[in-house]
Amino acid sequence: MKKHIYVFCIFPVLMLFATAWNPIPHTSPEDEGKAERLTYMADSLRREYRFQEALQFYRAAASRILEARTDSASGFSAADSILMDSIEAGRVMAENGMSMKQYVSEPVVVARHVFSIDDFYLFYPMEDSSWRAVPNQLDSVAGHRFVKATYIPEGSTDIYFSAQDRSGVRNIYHTGLEDSLWTVPSLLDESLTSSGDEIFPVLSQDGNTLYFASSGLYGVGGYDLYKSEWDASLGTWGTPENLGFPYSSPYDDLLYFNDPEGKYTLFASNRDCPADSVAVYVLEYDSMPVRRQVEDPQRIEAIASLVPVNDPSKMDADAAVQEDFHGNADMIRYMDRMNRVRSLRDSVALYGQELEEKRNQLSVSVDPDEKERLAAEIVAREKKIPALQDSLAEASGRLQQIEMEFLFNGVVIDPDKVMAQADREVVGTAANYVFSKCSSGKPLDIKVARPEVKFDYSFMVLPEGRFAQDNSIPDGIVYQIQMFLLSSPATVSQLKGLSPVFSEKTPTGKYIYRVGLFRTYNVVLANLNTVKRLGFRSAFIVAFNDGEQLSVHKARELEAGLREREARYQVRIVSPGEALPDITLKAIRQVTDRDIAKAVEDGKTVFLVGPLDSEADAGKLCTMVRISGIDEVETVKIEN
Repeated sequence: MKKHIYVFCIFPVLMLFATAWNPIPHTSPEDEGKAERLTYMADSLRREYRFQEALQFYRAAASRILEARTDSASGFSAADSILMDSIEAGRVMAENGMSMKQYVSEPVVVARHVFSIDDFYLFYPMEDSSWRAVPNQLDSVAGHRFVKATYIPEGSTDIYFSAQDRSGVRNIYHTGLEDSLWTVPSLLDESLTSSGDEIFPVLSQDGNTLYFASSGLYGVGGYDLYKSEWDASLGTWGTPENLGFPYSSPYDDLLYFNDPEGKYTLFASNRDCPADSVAVYVLEYDSMPVRRQVEDPQRIEAIASLVPVNDPSKMDADAAVQEDFHGNADMIRYMDRMNRVRSLRDSVALYGQELEEKRNQLSVSVDPDEKERLAAEIVAREKKIPALQDSLAEASGRLQQIEMEFLFNGVVIDPDKVMAQADREVVGTAANYVFSKCSSGKPLDIKVARPEVKFDYSFMVLPEGRFAQDNSIPDGIVYQIQMFLLSSPATVSQLKGLSPVFSEKTPTGKYIYRVGLFRTYNVVLANLNTVKRLGFRSAFIVAFNDGEQLSVHKARELEAGLREREARYQVRIVSPGEALPDITLKAIRQVTDRDIAKAVEDGKTVFLVGPLDSEADAGKLCTMVRISGIDEVETVKIEN
């Protein structure tokens, strides 16, 4: 009798009810009030691949915030700023989605199965015992939602892995084996690094393509899938390419892998899944996928649902099974007998352990009734052990007899390997594609070269002060705080935790001690009182230009001249009309009060805002202008 297991996913049902209560198709931005509500609607539309409509809602949400805060003396609140960042991120993803609609492929879906996010990667047809649990020597930070292990097959000489940097963001690193030592992990090319996380790097069979997932590169939400090609002429990885719909989606898409036999492509996604699960999709491998433009959101969503085909000719039951013993009657008999031996061996060990515990209790008991009860239990258990041992000996003898039969027929058995296969979880056989669970690898044990620690010359107050490793003063204008003049060298305790402290021996044999390397007078002045409060009450500011000491007054004059010659920036806005829309003017005034100049270029009305002191300020202003609804805006460097 067949057993049927039905798995119900309540999430899509809840979403149907949510849609019923929030009729997105019949709603427009003008009908909604609060920015939070508009942002929620925009996010929902983006997840339904309705990118054009999502853009309208994101812009309407930004407008609500700008209108509410224009007349406020305090400007943006912290909550407003966070929401504006979310709106901008969503707007960018919706615009990316509009572009990605031009390149949609339709792979043949062979199978789909839902697994826990804790071990889904073990159901890939990758090398067995190669996933090493995190934390390990390369990835020392556990707790990531998806990354639970690092893929390192036995015999690897090159490892690509994901790990956190100092800011807590995950990047992709590489280390290679040199003799018996692994090189200091190095960050991959700048183009593969974003403000988000990069995870699950997988190298192609020929070593020329790196597949990975990122939450910070050009995408449409969550983690998208990317590939980067190795450029042998430059010795670098190329600009990552989003794999596009339906591999990437507004949800989390992870761990892209082409099986070694060239039959299948696998990847995981939490689209249409419970929060603690991902679906692993098995697709027919296509080396030259045809991509075409698809405008209809419902059509894209249907393609991205990746429904498996009901065509047995597309499937291969042996694809994901390595060394499958299940169909061999002799091997099944052998595994059953070995299971019997293991069970009896465990029982004997358990009885022995419990018997020892009872004997320990008897030795410390002082209650006569308790001692009598324990003595009776010990006798009863001692009587059972010989029978168990006899059963174990009989089962072991039969197991050895089967092994002798195999040996007589020229078959060599590895018991550990056989039982590892017997313990392996297998799912999906009803669909003629077998997901076979790999074993986890042994804890990682490699020797990795330590990076050279560079001295940090930032001004700091530490538990213990530090002398600078190099006492030379860098070129340009530099300010320092002179602490004291001594007739003998200072000790670390005399530094009062200050770092970095520079020393200079005068022609008279005395020692001058100064702290810090400051590039502007305002910064050194802001730190002067910190030094004085540590006990250096007579501390004062000194200045250098290209290593030569000069008066602080002269250094400030030179500093002011440099500021005047430094590059400044403008923001160039191409207006859709003769004047800027009110909402755009409000957006500009939230960032700067600089002048707005109007010009005509090639028949277009152009507005220039500036000058702005930094490229970062100009970029922030560009973002606000885009949120207000004008896309044609750019930063322009002003040449002095």
